[in-house]
Amino acid sequence: MIVVADTSAISNLLTIGRAGMLRDVFGQVVIPTAVEAELRRWHDALPDFLIPRQPAACPILTGLEAVLDSGETEAIALSLELGADLLLIDERKGRAEAARLGIRTTGLLGVLLEAKSLGLIDRVSPLFEDLVRRAGFHVSVPVRLEFLRLAGESVC
Repeated sequence: MIVVADTSAISNLLTIGRAGMLRDVFGQVVIPTAVEAELRRWHDALPDFLIPRQPAACPILTGLEAVLDSGETEAIALSLELGADLLLIDERKGRAEAARLGIRTTGLLGVLLEAKSLGLIDRVSPLFEDLVRRAGFHVSVPVRLEFLRLAGESVC
């Protein structure tokens, strides 16, 4: 499985010391060089399962730089170039552009749900609370409630 990632899921998991979850769920994760640069601004060391790669120029993405940051744009370009099975991206605009281009996406919450379904974690809610408290992760109340429902965990 080829998985390409934007910055946010990796950075949030690095912040709470759980980046290894990405390796456990996906094995290697390819990141564009713009994402590597963004991550290195906030994190001293990056895990060895993150594979940096410079995407080739992709004319189909011309103009995306005006609405997306360089990490998101390069992640979409690299996903297309590699024929990625999955793009990890949380930002709404980036996900919409990826979907428009036929790229399958998931975000950090999807990673947590997958980790639970694989038996890597027992509950998602403690990790979610850690992400909120330590990493400043934020989602709307309806998204949070749906996430907990999908995880089969109590809202209270």
